[in-house]
Amino acid sequence: MSQRRAVAVLLLGLLTLGSGTLTACGAEDQGGNADPDLVDATAVPNNGVCRNLSPDDVARPANATETTDCAMEHTAETFATGELPATFKDVEYDDPELATFAYTTCSTQFAAFVGADESLVLRTTISWAWFRPSEKAWGKGARWYRCDVIGGNKSMPAYRPLPETAKGMLAGRPKDAWLSCARGATVAQSEKVPCSQKHDWRAVTTVKLGTPADEYPGDRVMESRTRSFCAQSVKAWLNYPAEFEFGFTFFHGAEWKAGIRRSVCWARSAK
Repeated sequence: MSQRRAVAVLLLGLLTLGSGTLTACGAEDQGGNADPDLVDATAVPNNGVCRNLSPDDVARPANATETTDCAMEHTAETFATGELPATFKDVEYDDPELATFAYTTCSTQFAAFVGADESLVLRTTISWAWFRPSEKAWGKGARWYRCDVIGGNKSMPAYRPLPETAKGMLAGRPKDAWLSCARGATVAQSEKVPCSQKHDWRAVTTVKLGTPADEYPGDRVMESRTRSFCAQSVKAWLNYPAEFEFGFTFFHGAEWKAGIRRSVCWARSAK
């Protein structure tokens, strides 16, 4: 029987969802370098524009950062905008169903825009964020959403510049600069880095653990299933070696409710 050693579980929150997907109502600060014409705007934002956003900007529910030429350095690109459904006409500003709508809407369009499948979305270093009108604009009846690709995720202290357009950037064989790796003795105790940097672990596959209709099975079941399925998946990815090391990331009830039905499998690999 081949020997394998399971590495400590990485108990992360969302790997690829923008912070804005689950953020609560915050102050009326609408981001750095705000454009006066966009502050408290009630009109649906323009699509296809670029900005330089920071993690602090993404942590806020509303954003009025000025746009920049996409040919210039930028960390965010708007890929979807629109009116919220009529069911949100009379809801509170921080109604949790808004986050559910944003996840369903932005995540689907994000995958199509960057050219990623469901597995790759969870193994990339880019993610997305969503924004709604400011509280003042909301009070005036504004009901819109904005989805932005961002050059980083929640594990990164700063975002990296994106290509002139992020459209199709993960199609085919993505560059290592946009794939998730980790540096450290174990996955759980590691620093998350792009695979273009020195690393000890690579997020190589994901395993599906349920259907959209399934109830969350609980943390213990999720951990057990993830461990078992990732052992098989990573072994196959490594071409069935006699010995290997692997790690895994499973998500919890909140992420399950948002729609995530996969766990991420990591292989010890410096390549």
